[in-house]
Amino acid sequence: MSNIIHKHYKFYKPFGVLSQFSSNNVKEAKKKQFLPKPENTSSGLMPVGRLDEKSEGLLLLTTDGKLSDTINRSGIEKEYYAQLDGLITTDAIEQLCKGVKIGFEGKKYTTMACIVKEIKPPKFPEANKRLRIGNHRPNSWISITLTEGKFRQVRKMTAAVGFPTLRLIRVRVGTIMLSGLLPNEFKELPALIEVISKLK
Repeated sequence: MSNIIHKHYKFYKPFGVLSQFSSNNVKEAKKKQFLPKPENTSSGLMPVGRLDEKSEGLLLLTTDGKLSDTINRSGIEKEYYAQLDGLITTDAIEQLCKGVKIGFEGKKYTTMACIVKEIKPPKFPEANKRLRIGNHRPNSWISITLTEGKFRQVRKMTAAVGFPTLRLIRVRVGTIMLSGLLPNEFKELPALIEVISKLK
């Protein structure tokens, strides 16, 4: 029986940061920003899943590789808030809920049914200026909850119905919420029981 005591954290990943701690690519290592590490953490810390460079929000970190793999393969719910270019329509929301065709690994893929609803603009720290979110065009916000995670899936889905994503923030993984964190902040979790309890 293992006596290893694992560490678990939640982290608010900012825009422009990669979901990794380093890179063997010399050019990338010089130009890109990587995840910081919480103080006094043990070795072997890894992100649970990923957020692309331009996305923000909740990223779970753990030293338990087996648990990380289990969560990634589980089909657990992940909720995102997406700021869209344009005023989302009821028809577009219905299409997203039922599933839309997106490109994935050079082929067409139909996304699984998901939960989508329009929401009021949430309160978050100001968007990174590189996003260039103009005030001259109307925009809207949706909450979208998925149980799958193809590469850049939310962005591809909203673009497929005519409303490109301007800003994307992950706010929930299982029952673990982003709330209470600011960009670049960590919070140690006693365990990832909240996520484990939701595994299928």
